Amino acid sequence: MDQLGRLGFREAITSALPPNESAGFVAAGFQVTERLHLLERSVTAADRPSVTVPAAFDVMRGHKRDLGELLAVDARCFGDFWRLDAIGVHDARTATTYARFRVARRAGEVVGYAITGRQGRMGYLQRLAVDPSAQRTGLGTALVVDGMRWLARWHARTVLVNTQESNTSALALYDSLHFRIKPQGLTVLSTTLSS
Repeated sequence: MDQLGRLGFREAITSALPPNESAGFVAAGFQVTERLHLLERSVTAADRPSVTVPAAFDVMRGHKRDLGELLAVDARCFGDFWRLDAIGVHDARTATTYARFRVARRAGEVVGYAITGRQGRMGYLQRLAVDPSAQRTGLGTALVVDGMRWLARWHARTVLVNTQESNTSALALYDSLHFRIKPQGLTVLSTTLSS
């Protein structure tokens, strides 16, 4: 930690950690920055039917050229701490062996996106963002269901997603899609570094 401070870093932040991995950081003086729910859902053959996308939107494969618009949507959806930059989007897309990257457009403009990953039989909803102007239209549901359909096609058995404990909109969406909160949540920890 001292070396990070000497290099000019002011703060160290962990990734989202389960309790057994966070204990050592707490012992080293890290503080809880954010608590997350970890949600889980089984993937079944029933998840294979086609996705119903609300009439005003088109959902399609995402491309590098979508990045600028996608980052603008992400910035409107998340506060500074959770907002992704280009590196964060890349990391979400490459965190698993296989990934599905989808964007949603309304009148040609990107208004949402989802990144779903697959590692063996496990699926991960890596990122979901729907522009505030397109929320509560069914688009978030369509993007999640699209990812679930892809996971079912590749015989994934389970999908996981995490979200902040305070994100009631996301929790309501996941509940409506039969995700269940796992008893063991995740924490993000941080510590201030001295120079």
